[in-house]
Amino acid sequence: MQDLLILLALTFLLGSCSPGNKLNETKGTPPKNFPPTVRAQFQAPRAATLDGNQKARIGMKIWKNESGGKETGLTHWNVGEEFPSLGIGHFIWYPHGFDGRWTETWPEFIKFAQARRSLNIPAVALLSDCPWSSREEFQREFNGSALSGLRRWLATTIELQTDFIMAKSRAALPRIMNAAPASRRGHIKDCYEKVAATANGAYALVDYVNFKGDGTNPREQYGGQGWGLMWVLMEMRPVSGGQAAAREFAAAAKRCLDRRVRNSPPERGERRWTAGWHNRCNTYAAPF
Repeated sequence: MQDLLILLALTFLLGSCSPGNKLNETKGTPPKNFPPTVRAQFQAPRAATLDGNQKARIGMKIWKNESGGKETGLTHWNVGEEFPSLGIGHFIWYPHGFDGRWTETWPEFIKFAQARRSLNIPAVALLSDCPWSSREEFQREFNGSALSGLRRWLATTIELQTDFIMAKSRAALPRIMNAAPASRRGHIKDCYEKVAATANGAYALVDYVNFKGDGTNPREQYGGQGWGLMWVLMEMRPVSGGQAAAREFAAAAKRCLDRRVRNSPPERGERRWTAGWHNRCNTYAAPF
């Protein structure tokens, strides 16, 4: 496994709509069209080195976080949500006509799989919109051929899904540095570098982007406050590096998610997810 320097910060594979916004893949530098202040502040962080076994463990931990590591959890539709979540990372797929505030990641994953020449992608996975219009319809057809076939394919592509999640994480820091208030960029970079210095911190950065996004989408906010990675890094209190940084990242993530619940529309009932979200964040503080 290559250095986390490459894994998390140096290259864009996904997550930027314009080719001009990609990092220089050989030099690890931000694009020329980023503001000069961002270019001056962005430097790839020192990072832990992850081997292939640790990469596999990250994928399995993400799967366990999302659905207990169960194959049945690879196709899921949460009560109260308007869309299903698929794969080890619970990639969001919107039904036709629904335009939610959350970034839709299933179509991105399928494009990634096609670019990697993944074999035997089920025909239903290639549809532009989710073919199930409601949770009730989805549950009725859970054991039908389409969803069963999706689960079988997803169960054989765990490494591919992990690579996709890591590619999304790679794209996060430069986007965050571009979107963050100028006064907070130094703090963000310092916290990111400290968290990335341990294996469990590296896992935290990878998992959290998959879990709650990078925080740069203005639609992923309640009351002008978000909960993605950018907001967690801004929320972090001054701390030394190593495991102390990983613990503070976990604590800051829980504070951001608690704030999200307080700010959320009451009819969404988001408080019911708090315990599970906290449990997931607690894994970031546990050394590998």
